[in-house]
Amino acid sequence: MTVDKHDLVHEFPEYRARIHALKLSDAHFAKAFSEYHDLDHEIRRIEQGVETPGDDYIEQQKQKRVHLKDRLYDMLKAEA
Repeated sequence: MTVDKHDLVHEFPEYRARIHALKLSDAHFAKAFSEYHDLDHEIRRIEQGVETPGDDYIEQQKQKRVHLKDRLYDMLKAEA
């Protein structure tokens, strides 16, 4: 099974430099980025079959990832 990458740089390649800069200069962005990265890693492990939690948990984690991605995107746009 092929698992899509959802890391922030793949999601928003046009913001690659801005993502890097904000990770270094904005503690709030860095914390949200780290949460997103950890959550995305967990979901990828689940999708690869490494971890096997229940369907409700998986959907809950995916919803968290979407909300975090939206928040991070808003921060990226605000800095533009």
